[in-house]
Amino acid sequence: MQLRRTTTTLLIVLLVVMTWLGLKTALASQTVDVKVLMPAPFADATKPLVDQFNQEHHGHIRLSVVKGPLETEAISDLAISSLLLGNPPFDALLMDVTWVPKYAKAGWLQPLDQWFEKAEFEQLAKGVQPGNEFEGQIVRWPFVASMGLLYWRTDLMDSPPRTPDELVNISKQLQADQKVPWGYVWQGRQYEGLSCVYLEVIHGFGGIWYDPSTGTIGLDQKPGLAAANWLTNLIKDGISPQAVANFAEAESLQSFKMGESAFMRNWPYAWAELQKEDSSVKGKVAVTTMVATSEENSAATLGSWGLSILNGTKHADETATAIRFLTSQSAQRTLAMSHGYTPTSTELFNDPELLTINPILPELSIALNHAIARPETPLYAQISDALQRNLNSSLTGESPSNQSMQETEISTEYIIKSAGGRS
Repeated sequence: MQLRRTTTTLLIVLLVVMTWLGLKTALASQTVDVKVLMPAPFADATKPLVDQFNQEHHGHIRLSVVKGPLETEAISDLAISSLLLGNPPFDALLMDVTWVPKYAKAGWLQPLDQWFEKAEFEQLAKGVQPGNEFEGQIVRWPFVASMGLLYWRTDLMDSPPRTPDELVNISKQLQADQKVPWGYVWQGRQYEGLSCVYLEVIHGFGGIWYDPSTGTIGLDQKPGLAAANWLTNLIKDGISPQAVANFAEAESLQSFKMGESAFMRNWPYAWAELQKEDSSVKGKVAVTTMVATSEENSAATLGSWGLSILNGTKHADETATAIRFLTSQSAQRTLAMSHGYTPTSTELFNDPELLTINPILPELSIALNHAIARPETPLYAQISDALQRNLNSSLTGESPSNQSMQETEISTEYIIKSAGGRS
């Protein structure tokens, strides 16, 4: 009798354990894995947010970030290679603003309208709204904002220059007084940064680079030529070092950080670097919008990143949930506090705690109001490459700037015609 009771008890315990294991397995099988491909810096920055999301959605969604390369072009190449092969190993992609037309036209992006209201989009900062739609549908949700800025030395002047001529004249005077070796450092290397610089300058002179909606190309027009001449003459006249023709963001920042120049064109991230103990200009720097011939022409190249859902994912709803979390005001605040990223929510630019950490937020808000997107075309990579090659040849003295712009316009026309016309 005792043996029978013991056997019965063991069977009951075994049944309970098996039931519990079965339920655990069933719950685990119901957990949806959502993977997002991000450039390495964003993958590292979002780790605490990913951990928080997984705690809040335990048993339902498991979010993981696929850590991609550091460089923008490299992450795009990786994403495109995966998409061309079909069934990419991720559900969402953190995208540079210039990728949207190409990816959307290829059919790689899902419209987000069923998960996000248009009214929500319109509540975002005005400057982050361009570049997220394709054929009237939102296909990318802004994650962090970025824009071109003019950094200036508060220990060398009371107020920043507002026009190209003022920047040159102030630089010459400071150099003559031996206050700085150089007036202005920027990004002149043959890469995307040079296109960003030129976009701001051509708008500053009242022109346009390329308008896909009308097919207008402004490179060989008066403002386009003036912009190229101004940049070239900065080097010829010694306002900028000859080495600036091979400068990217890092080299510009290093020169300015060492106190070698009065002005620098760079992105918001540079502010935190300039406040570090090893900076020769710590506490001596402010930011403003880029110089222009008139205030209405002042422009800041939009450099934002945003999240998109990829076509082919089997977990679109869960991916949208993850995107909503990562782009929420709370998440933006966390990223602004921990890494100095510029938020996309208008309200956060007036957040008292954020202002304590990042006192240039009001200036960033103003710059966002001057933000302009690069030409929104699937052919952007090709036309940008043409501009970079020809303009850099002027900066290095290989060809006259007018000739370079004429050749760039001809190349741009050829790229567009080869693709079947306006695009």
